[in-house]
Amino acid sequence: MKKSLYIILSVLVLTLSACQKEPVRVACVGDSITYGHGIKDRLHDAYPGVLSSMLGEKYDVRNFGVSGTTTMMGTDMPYMNEQAYKDALEFNPQIVTIKLGTNDSKPYNWKESDHFKKDLKTLIGSFRALPSNPKIWLCLPVPAYGHAWSINDSVIYNGVIPLIKEVAQEENLPIIDLNTPFQGKRQYFPDTIHPNEEGEKMIAQEIFEKVFKKK
Repeated sequence: MKKSLYIILSVLVLTLSACQKEPVRVACVGDSITYGHGIKDRLHDAYPGVLSSMLGEKYDVRNFGVSGTTTMMGTDMPYMNEQAYKDALEFNPQIVTIKLGTNDSKPYNWKESDHFKKDLKTLIGSFRALPSNPKIWLCLPVPAYGHAWSINDSVIYNGVIPLIKEVAQEENLPIIDLNTPFQGKRQYFPDTIHPNEEGEKMIAQEIFEKVFKKK
């Protein structure tokens, strides 16, 4: 009897130990800034890779960024039409950061702005419906320091960001402000739109401070 009890307890200890070692799954959803456009070693130096290094082996951080993608449907490249979106859902993450909105600012995309909030809520809802019941964080887009790719900083600041804030309030979600820290920091944007390696480190630091740093 004592031997059987010992075996049962040993199995339970091993099972609990295995469960404790399973890393927390983190999905970084976004566009080219998440993907790491222009970053030589984007797997390590785009912000999801930097964040992964900061967090260590207890976290499994995945980059689900797709260049050119938008929040809204009916635009030139909706994120929710991409394979990366399906992959992110299949990953069943426990933490999700969503950094979209830059490409929505393009004039031919922003004409669809009436349903920006609705489509963002649809995106949020698809992650909320996952078995993992993830914690979701909405990121405010970084500034644009030019009009490359038809991106419009005025629309980002005066259109996209206020709508993201409204959705965050209505959906009771926290915000990571990635716009304010980059104001006046043109030097981090070689092509005026995408952060360099130092800029990506700043993004990772902001996310780490807001989401992962123990208070």
